Amino acid sequence: MSTEVVPQLTRRRPRSFVEWRQLRTWAKLPRREENIAGFLLRDAREDTGLTQTQLAEKLGISQQAVARAERWAANPTVRFMVRWANACSRHLEIRLE
Repeated sequence: MSTEVVPQLTRRRPRSFVEWRQLRTWAKLPRREENIAGFLLRDAREDTGLTQTQLAEKLGISQQAVARAERWAANPTVRFMVRWANACSRHLEIRLE
């Protein structure tokens, strides 16, 4: 029996939302990928049943702005995330641990 340790591989490109959501459902996401802001926003919107266009109308922004906010690399402001959460009948909780 070999006691060789397999090195932890670092992901070089972002996951797709579908893959991220499924791994999150299974509780198999690496800790550093649990709180991807754009994907959390998309998850909230989809769970609410809103389309990007419907959410954009509620927020008073364009559909393209919603699409940009839902990307892996999105960096939305806290104010924007609060508005988004309210539009999706959610609340925003931020914790520093």
